[in-house]
Amino acid sequence: MNKVKKFSKKVAKEVSEDVASIRERDPAARSNAEVLLLYPGLHAVISHRIAHFLYHKGHYFIARTVSQAARSLTGIEIHPAAKIGKALFIDHGSAVVIGETAEIGDNCTIYQSVTLGGTGKHTGKRHPTIGNNVMIGAGAKVLGPIVVGNNSKIAAGAVVLKDIPENSTAVGIPAKVIKLDNTRIENNLDQVNIPDPVAQELCILKQKIAELEAKIK
Repeated sequence: MNKVKKFSKKVAKEVSEDVASIRERDPAARSNAEVLLLYPGLHAVISHRIAHFLYHKGHYFIARTVSQAARSLTGIEIHPAAKIGKALFIDHGSAVVIGETAEIGDNCTIYQSVTLGGTGKHTGKRHPTIGNNVMIGAGAKVLGPIVVGNNSKIAAGAVVLKDIPENSTAVGIPAKVIKLDNTRIENNLDQVNIPDPVAQELCILKQKIAELEAKIK
């Protein structure tokens, strides 16, 4: 019973910190009551803390039940075993997925449709580790047991498959670091004239077919 009371006080303190951090980061937040009652990202994080506690007490089925109920209510899926630090802000939230072995540091911001997932190639630790003060833009996919360093930003729609150093900005598919320690290291940000890998492969196949036809003749 004492452990439950201690855990309840811990959750209450963390919720208070979460609400304060959301109001600081979201200009649309008008009051503590609005954040507490109407922000699905906060509801998902609170539910995860309960599920995580149950999971590490060996109540795996109940923990998964809590996480799946939260998923149904918020559209955000966080595995009970995932490790989440203080003041995580999941903004908008719909379709966010955080895998079993994912780890997220303190004061991170995640936007809608982000996946912290696996690649299917690994066992054991197979999901990413996110440092402190990291921002992950809408629709970004961070895949595999990689590390995103502290104070980094992942652009919307990026697909991150390799480690990202601290104090970096990464964009693209696959993601490339374009800024490091506030210094631009990649100047080509052309979003229109991007090479089409499918078209390139088709051209190669067309050329090979032409060569084979020439040999047959």
